[in-house]
Formats: sequence, C-alpha cells, structure tokens
Amino acid sequence: MHTDEYILKVEDIHKAFGANEVLRGVSFEVKKGETLVFIGSSGTGKSTLLRCINQLTPPDRGRVWLHGEEVTNSGKRINYFRQRIGMVFQNFFLFDHLTALKNVEVALIRVKGMSKEAAREKALAELRQVGMEDWAGHYPAELSGGQAQRVSIARALAMDPDVILFDEPTSALDPELTREVLEVMRTLAQQGMTMLVVTHEMGFACNVANRILFMENGVIAEQGAPTILLTDPQYSRVKNFIGQFLEYNGD
Repeated sequence: MHTDEYILKVEDIHKAFGANEVLRGVSFEVKKGETLVFIGSSGTGKSTLLRCINQLTPPDRGRVWLHGEEVTNSGKRINYFRQRIGMVFQNFFLFDHLTALKNVEVALIRVKGMSKEAAREKALAELRQVGMEDWAGHYPAELSGGQAQRVSIARALAMDPDVILFDEPTSALDPELTREVLEVMRTLAQQGMTMLVVTHEMGFACNVANRILFMENGVIAEQGAPTILLTDPQYSRVKNFIGQFLEYNGD
C-alpha cells in the first residue's frame, strides 16, 4: 500500500458473534484529514467496525493498517496503536471519582509518562479546545451529558492521535447538548483531524463528511461524497434512509 497516501487502511473485516455475522467483508481507506461518516440502520455493524479497527473487538478475519503498519495481529504493540487511534464512546466512560482535568491527565501521566506539570498544562489546553476549561475542577456527576462528552473528546485529543473514532457520540444526549458536541467535532474536522464517525445525525453527515458510507447487512452497500449520495438516483437506498431520518426528526 502507499503509506504516504492513506493514513488508515481497512481490508476485508469479518466479525461474527455466534451465528450472527455482523461484518461480512468491509474494506475502505482513509486519507489524512478526511472525515468519514458511517450511517445505516441499527445492527448493521457500524459500532462493531470501529471496535475492530482499534482491536477492542478483534476481527475474525481481515486486516487494519495505520501509516502502513499493521494494527491487527500486533501483539503487545496494540497499546501503541490505541494511543494513535483515539476513541470517543456513546456513554463517555469518564472516571466518576476524578475531576474533568484529572480524567484528561491520567493517561498522559500513566501511558505517556509525562510529568504532572506537563500533563496538567496539556490537559488544560485540550479542555480549552472543547470549551471546558472553566469546568476543569468539576466531577462527571456535576456535568451535563454534553459537557461530559466534550471532556471525553479532550481526553482522546490529549494523546495526539492520528485518527479519532466516534461511536455514536451524541446518541445519549438531548438535542441542545447534541449541538454543542457536534460543533466541537465540526471544528476538529475543519482543523484537519482525521475522523471516523458513526452517527444518526444526518445534518452533520451531510455538512461535515468528506464521504458517507452506508452500511447494510454487514457490508458497505454504498459510499460517496454527501452531495453525490443525496442527488444521484443510483443511491436510492441512501436517499430513502436519510429521507426517513430527516422526516422522523422533523427536519
């Protein structure tokens, strides 16, 4: 593969849970600075795909490369790759007993071996980037869902990843809080962060994605730039899916 052209390459990923084939051969490549948005009905393997990319769920078959180095079958080096491939989850996964600042600092100290002073400075800078610096001393229970999710984005950013995976980052939030998280993500995209996003937020998908990938039955059924997917009759399944969603949301 051309290591200079693609930051991430995913090839023929399969994953089954018992008799349930969730992923049935998924392949795609990502260039630096691209935002890819994965859409499709629930249960089509989108979240499992993200987890296979950073090996939280090892695939049954297929391979993943980051900068030309294989992530799959990487043994003890997997922790190195997990630093390079950040992940933001639906339910935040913040440590309840730590402040927002400490939640961002902890991996910088333990994983990156930074001094407490350097980690604090870095953590504050990342909290500032997501508009949460003033909340640095607050615990997760004192934050709204949107604020907690912004802290988890700061935590992912603090590791200076090459790619960030977002697994339905707003699905646990009400609409107002959803907007503040999507705004942070929009800014990151504009700044050139490479992002893979699983979401049902069609407005975000249409406005921010370089490419939308429509998943169905465990494969990428259709993909392309938002403008093409929404206007070309060839992509009727995607248009119908998005149309139903926008109708359902009253947009």
